[in-house]
Amino acid sequence: MAQVRTLSPKRYLALGSEHMVAQVFWVVSFTLLAAIGAQLEIPHQPVPYTFQTLVVVLAGGLLGSRNGFLSMMLYLGIGLVGMPVFAGGGFGLARLIGPTGGYLLSFPVAAFVVGTLVSRQPDAVASKSILAYLWTLGAMLSGLLVVFAMGTIQLNVVYFHNWTLALQSGFLIFSPWDVLKLIAATTICRELRKR
Repeated sequence: MAQVRTLSPKRYLALGSEHMVAQVFWVVSFTLLAAIGAQLEIPHQPVPYTFQTLVVVLAGGLLGSRNGFLSMMLYLGIGLVGMPVFAGGGFGLARLIGPTGGYLLSFPVAAFVVGTLVSRQPDAVASKSILAYLWTLGAMLSGLLVVFAMGTIQLNVVYFHNWTLALQSGFLIFSPWDVLKLIAATTICRELRKR
């Protein structure tokens, strides 16, 4: 008599599950986390400090390139249609074409880059804990650089019209804050991926 395999809800919704329900659950969950991260902000002009980049690199690292990309596209989509999910409760097209738009538009690309790099970790690296950590750190740093590059370019084009000011206000000012988020994201990702 054949036994029927059943999956517990915990196992069914696991991060690495290939079930469509689990994947949709995690894509939507990271979309919501990005929206929450946007509201956890320290006001600063023209670009506030938020927790969004932490969520973006985690989405790529934990969901993979495709689902990380989809979660951030969904985030942008719900903000575009009027849900107040951007920093300060913002929404709409004006946010995507304004000074902070480059950062927002970079989120799907950054999640894709992180997911791609994390998935291409060589076996020789995976077998050594410190090397695996450094590989993940490098992947997430690459994602952050995508965010800062796209953000700074748009900040210069639509706001400053001065590369020095754009780099100072859109990139360099965030460096210490984002180093902490980068270390936290890498540690979280490595711990969850081990399980």
